[in-house]
Amino acid sequence: MFKHIFMTLFFGLTVIMCHGQGLYMPRDVKKAYTDGTRSTSGQPGTKYWQNGGRYEITVTALPPSRMISGTEKIVYYNNSPDTLKRLNIKLIGNIHKPGAPRSAGVARDYLTDGITVDKFLANGDQIAFDSESAFTNKMVSLKRALLPKDSVRLDIDWHYNISLQSNREGMIDSTTFFLAYFYPRIAVYDDYNGWDKLDFMDGAEFYNDFNDYVLHVKVPKNYMVWATGTLVNPDEVLQKRYQDRLNLSLHSDSTIHIVTEEDLKTSNITAPNAVNTWTWLANDISDMAVGLSDHYIWDGASVVVDATSKRRVSMQAAYNDKAIDYHQAVQLGLHSLAWLSEKLPGIPYPYPKMTSFQGFADQEYPMMCNDNADDPRFTQQFTQDHEIAHSYFPFYMGTNESRYAFMDEGWATALEFLMGRDETGEKISSTLFKNFRVKPYISNLSTSMDLPVITPTSELSASPNGGQGYNAYTKPALSYLALKDMLGEQSFKKALHAYMYAWHGKHPIPWDYFYSMSKGAGRNLDWFFNNWFFSNNYIDLSAKALQKRRNGYQLKIANKGGFSIPFNIVAIYNDSSVEVLHQTPLVWFENQNQIEITIKTGKILQSIFLDTGIFVDADPSDNKLSL
Repeated sequence: MFKHIFMTLFFGLTVIMCHGQGLYMPRDVKKAYTDGTRSTSGQPGTKYWQNGGRYEITVTALPPSRMISGTEKIVYYNNSPDTLKRLNIKLIGNIHKPGAPRSAGVARDYLTDGITVDKFLANGDQIAFDSESAFTNKMVSLKRALLPKDSVRLDIDWHYNISLQSNREGMIDSTTFFLAYFYPRIAVYDDYNGWDKLDFMDGAEFYNDFNDYVLHVKVPKNYMVWATGTLVNPDEVLQKRYQDRLNLSLHSDSTIHIVTEEDLKTSNITAPNAVNTWTWLANDISDMAVGLSDHYIWDGASVVVDATSKRRVSMQAAYNDKAIDYHQAVQLGLHSLAWLSEKLPGIPYPYPKMTSFQGFADQEYPMMCNDNADDPRFTQQFTQDHEIAHSYFPFYMGTNESRYAFMDEGWATALEFLMGRDETGEKISSTLFKNFRVKPYISNLSTSMDLPVITPTSELSASPNGGQGYNAYTKPALSYLALKDMLGEQSFKKALHAYMYAWHGKHPIPWDYFYSMSKGAGRNLDWFFNNWFFSNNYIDLSAKALQKRRNGYQLKIANKGGFSIPFNIVAIYNDSSVEVLHQTPLVWFENQNQIEITIKTGKILQSIFLDTGIFVDADPSDNKLSL
């Protein structure tokens, strides 16, 4: 009896200690929780706030001229308790300026003079704006301070030359442009870090407010435009037959060829004005992107994403007819939208459309993706699945990709794998995931590979071998998949929904994710998050000992790498039968270094091996034992 009481107390103390250690917080994050803007309940705090604005942008592009010019009117709302004497203006296009901080070298054709701001007014006050001295951040002093709960109106004129060679945005060919991060914007001012002053270095990505947008795009006749949001004036820019095809595609399961190669030859697709203005509307969204061309063909169809409301979402594709794999882009996209809406995260796609635009980036934007064509590394489906998954992470919730890239890239990577299993089967999807995502990480012995995932991306990207990709994509994706394995499909989805609904349209940080998932799962998951996000762990199991016992066999397993992964014990018996015993990450709860597992059987065991599946073992040579 005494032994039973002692063991019960010991186990209880172990649980308390495991959970009691809590999660490390940097001081600025801790202050946000202390101040009540964030809460350990997983919900936004009672004093949570965020800023945002209304943007009306007019951008003019007249290919083959490289000059892009624009005007914008911004009404920016200060919902913070702070008086803002200065605004930080993001000029992402200045990444192309000579001398701009970058995470890697660039070719000469990448370089431009950057963005020139020709006019900057704040509430009608002329503000001096030195474009020459600015890279991707420019602090601007206001003549009249912006008080809490007040707003400021900015009027900005600007221009730049589009880059000849870029990835995320730029010139695709002489008459095809992709405009992204193309307009001056007000940086995020948040509750834990104040102004976002991180330089964009073309490695880590973005952090934006949720804004309402009206976008006018002026292009020559015979040029078509695709953009974030809803085209509100198709009757003003398209000839009627193409309006009709576009409308038909919005209600069709089958792909409608809105503009074909034969149609392009007529040069009679758009309104005959010398310059047409295409107007797009998007509300409560973090950015706008634009593609334009005079020789891309245009496909469209739609899919029901909400079984209750029967709401349909448009999937469109704009591409060069010679891009063979893009001819399937619409149907592949419909599958992605339906899968994400129904399966995981299992929240109906929140926007009216998605457009796949042929470019070079393999990059996501709100309601758009810019993907390579006929990429020999991957299928169109693989790349497009990943980019469309970003619609939820980071666009459904405004995560800080610049600082914590794992909050979006890790999820898109996990979802890309899960969608792939449905599309190509377990074997093909797992092989691709292991070969492309996991093996390059686990076989790299560099110290940087084992830096904690919580390490800010901005610190990792400053070093060419900083492990940014593996900390942003591979390791967090594996953590999400491990958590799904441990909680089970239903509980995992419930926890994920708790997180996503609590932070939809807001700015969660990692600790909000950790607390939300624990709350949604109904259990304290600190031990798991400490293991995966705050440690220097990696993946390496070892089968240490196998002994016969009265009711079967006792197997001792060491966790040399430290990560709490799921795995299978594959038992092979003398009669040639095979038994697979699945172990979830929960087996590591009490002891993350070593465990003992009983294999209950009346058969004679010949050998066992540890199958870690997609959790590729750094040294599989010690994963097998024989008797």
